[in-house]
Amino acid sequence: MSGSALTIRPLTDGEEEAVIALWHACGLTRPWNDPATDLAFARGRPNSDVLVGLAGDRVVASAMVGHDGHRGTMYYVSVVPAERGRGYGRQIVAAAEAWLKARGVWKANLLVRKGNEAVLGFYDELGYEAGSAQQIEKWLDPQKRADKSR
Repeated sequence: MSGSALTIRPLTDGEEEAVIALWHACGLTRPWNDPATDLAFARGRPNSDVLVGLAGDRVVASAMVGHDGHRGTMYYVSVVPAERGRGYGRQIVAAAEAWLKARGVWKANLLVRKGNEAVLGFYDELGYEAGSAQQIEKWLDPQKRADKSR
């Protein structure tokens, strides 16, 4: 099913609560990551931003996008659960890809949490595939790791 085109633009002041509520509704938040801090860290920077998709005046989709000068990454890609199946996910991903391309970035990476594998079919349809590298991690803030174990 497809819906109408979204208006997609960077997050503006006053929309933070709607985006955070969207992330919660989509199960994207974690106790050790404060979503308000994540928003503030990424908004309106030369190498990152938070895009919102509007249906009328309602935030129905979002994506945090950024790059390191070489590769781009999308985070918090989300669509209001009741609005899924209308093409909004495709539109917000395309907008994030366009944001990266406009900055000369030629590759986009996505991280999909364990337990959220159902979304992999969606990304497969958009041309994403398992990469040749494995993501590994190191906690630079031991408190955040401790928070995760609670």
